[in-house]
Amino acid sequence: MTQTSTPATTVRTAVRNLEADVLVIGGGPAGCWAAWRAAQAGARVVLADKGYVGTSGATAPSGTGVWYVPPEAEARENALTSREALGGHLADRGWATRVLDQTYANLEQVAQWGYPFPVDDAGRQRRTSLQGPEYMKLMRKVIKQAGVKILDQSPALQLLVDDEGAVVGAEGASRQGDEAWRVRSGAVVIATGGCAFLSNALGCNVLTGDGYLMAAETGAEFSGMEFSNAYGLSPAFSPVTKSAFYRWATFRYADGSLIDGAGAKHGRSIIARHLQEGTQVYAKLDLATDEDRRHARAAQPNFFLSFDRVGINPFTQQFPVTLRLEGTVRGTGGLRLVNNGCATTVRGLYAAGDAATRELICGGFTGGGSHNAAWATSSGYWAGEAAAAFALAEGAHAASRPAQGAGTATLAGGGRAIDRRGVIEAVQQEVIPYHRNLFRTGEKLTDSLTRLDDYWQALQQAGPADTLADQARDREAAALVATARWMYRSALARTESRGMHKRQDSVGQDPAQQHFIHSGGLDTVWTQAHRAAWHTAPQAEAVAA
Repeated sequence: MTQTSTPATTVRTAVRNLEADVLVIGGGPAGCWAAWRAAQAGARVVLADKGYVGTSGATAPSGTGVWYVPPEAEARENALTSREALGGHLADRGWATRVLDQTYANLEQVAQWGYPFPVDDAGRQRRTSLQGPEYMKLMRKVIKQAGVKILDQSPALQLLVDDEGAVVGAEGASRQGDEAWRVRSGAVVIATGGCAFLSNALGCNVLTGDGYLMAAETGAEFSGMEFSNAYGLSPAFSPVTKSAFYRWATFRYADGSLIDGAGAKHGRSIIARHLQEGTQVYAKLDLATDEDRRHARAAQPNFFLSFDRVGINPFTQQFPVTLRLEGTVRGTGGLRLVNNGCATTVRGLYAAGDAATRELICGGFTGGGSHNAAWATSSGYWAGEAAAAFALAEGAHAASRPAQGAGTATLAGGGRAIDRRGVIEAVQQEVIPYHRNLFRTGEKLTDSLTRLDDYWQALQQAGPADTLADQARDREAAALVATARWMYRSALARTESRGMHKRQDSVGQDPAQQHFIHSGGLDTVWTQAHRAAWHTAPQAEAVAA
């Protein structure tokens, strides 16, 4: 292999070359924790994000709960058992315990950094939630103080690999000046979040599966991609999908009469069926107590902004609701991990946050914001620590090895640029409708995959766009297609209903399918069943040690 030139040979532009021990791609909570921990471990760290670190992503504009449980036996046991059945008994207690321990320690660190946790009547800090704006502003400050070099507005386009297939950096584009950048590093942490398919859920339109695509192009594998059909409740006039307050809701028709079962265990499905049939569903948070109402605004202030703008009191007036696809952001699938340091199946590549599978703590059902927030801080910490150890062990020569870009889709073809908007809309037609993604059947999955496979093949013929900015947008479109194919191939392989994966033609859990579905591949997507017990790969454990 020869030294790569620019992210796209058709673009003549300046290239900013940087070297680091660890490159972190993604600037949400997981990416910031990975960067901070790697820097604390003595590594030189660069963090690149497609937005502005501290304001981009699903956490930054929102309040979020945190799976924070003090180390008390009964409380911990309740936390561990809370979602085992709901998640189809796929969660691993060892990983869940590690996450609870690490989250407890990390939030103590956040408190020491000065985060303004609220205080209860006994003077104790309540650490079960975080306000995204304050949290991410603090994380940006902390990683800068740790010496991390931040590349804002700098989407990554492709990973770099050496002659042996190990990941040794990445290339990307800077939106400020249309400048290319290249970072050579000893290890890379993918913390790019999940994929919400540009569904306009708050903070999620930067989460387009970019990290999945880049990792898969180096040979990385996935797990749990069938658990990807999370839909978040939101007011029809708002992108806010924070669903915690809907526990106080009654759901109604336009005339105010109640919809039977809409607030029960399977309420989302009932709401979705009504919306699918063209019947508008309304909600009213009239089950909230006076105390609930007093604390609600402080807990999730942005939830109320849209109501205030249109003059609706959600506690006393009904309002129209919808369901927005959050995909793998609130799902549990992602890059497969092979050891406790969050290494992927590719040497030198690590994953954290929503980019990695969360089956290990949630099984097949979403943990919502709280479990994901705990996973982000914990997996980010572990990935940064392990990536730093790996890179420092590789030595200074790691950044001087020959390397080339691994990217293919929209970067390596010789044809014309793609119809980006057309591709995006075509993928959305396969994954957003409830009758395809929420209410699944083998026939409908196969039908969608026929078209998705055709879209992918067309992308392989497309050449690079004329500007780096357009190349980045083309890569987002390609990532949407790729993610949908891994999702639906995995869903086709699981011929049962487990967790959030519901098959209308295979109702109920099959005890013989209490296993993980691993997947991967680009031109040909493969799936493989793997027993539910999580086992560390011996080679990966040796590398971590």
